[in-house]
Amino acid sequence: MAYLVISCSLNPQSRSRVLARAAAARIEASGDGVDFVDLRKHSLPPCDGGITALDANAQVLARRIADSDGVIVACPVYNFNVSSSVKNLVELTGDAWRDKVVAIVCASGGEASYMAHLGIANSLMLDFRCVIVPRFVHAGELEVTPDSIVSAETQRRLDETISLFLRMARALSLSPERAGPSA
Repeated sequence: MAYLVISCSLNPQSRSRVLARAAAARIEASGDGVDFVDLRKHSLPPCDGGITALDANAQVLARRIADSDGVIVACPVYNFNVSSSVKNLVELTGDAWRDKVVAIVCASGGEASYMAHLGIANSLMLDFRCVIVPRFVHAGELEVTPDSIVSAETQRRLDETISLFLRMARALSLSPERAGPSA
């Protein structure tokens, strides 16, 4: 199985990228394949609800999402919501998300925005029938630095989230609906 980890921060000093790298390492250690996307390396246009979805970079990312067995979204939280780069990515890649298992890990400035990811989770569930992992990581600035996860509790929560993500993705990959029509 191959999973996709998307680092959605555009900030060079991103703490959510640290979470993304740790998630990718955890998946790799499980013996599964992992593909890593850093949105800083993929210039995307702002979604206009039309032609921008045909952008070459958006198409490349849509294919990588569609080809994955599950996606981990690592993102920053700004002003009590996930960053606009996450929403833009989802809008540009649309149906590539259909029926994916998705885990969300966030880095923010404080604890008050711990439900910031729910809007994008709801959108993924309702629009694309994604299965959202019910565990998530919301790490404050004292838990993750631009260099490492410094909180053992945050590392534990990340390990639990990735473990559940892998279990769910593996189980759903075996379901009759995903296996296609029977012979």
